[in-house]
Amino acid sequence: MTAPRVVYRFTFAKHVEREDVQAAIVLALFGVESLHGRARIRLDAAHLFDASQMTCVVDASNQVGVDLSRLFAGFLLREIGDDSFRVERIEKDGKSKFNGHGMPGGAA
Repeated sequence: MTAPRVVYRFTFAKHVEREDVQAAIVLALFGVESLHGRARIRLDAAHLFDASQMTCVVDASNQVGVDLSRLFAGFLLREIGDDSFRVERIEKDGKSKFNGHGMPGGAA
């Protein structure tokens, strides 16, 4: 039985600096590498940061991706704050669930 396909889409407020998001990704990858090893990171830590849209998608359909998502969210909370991004859990069936607050920048 395969794990359900789950991705987390992080969307950032307009005032958030691209470099802050990239730094949080790197720190999260270092942390996940410490937990799972370099080979597992290369195989299972699928993520994509779109700087032009200020979004980042993390594949959380395996334990490496789940841990990456958790560490990434933790670093973001500490560095840019709770109101500067939102997280959306998207399941294989296309359903999405918002975690945390509404849209960054005040939009609903």
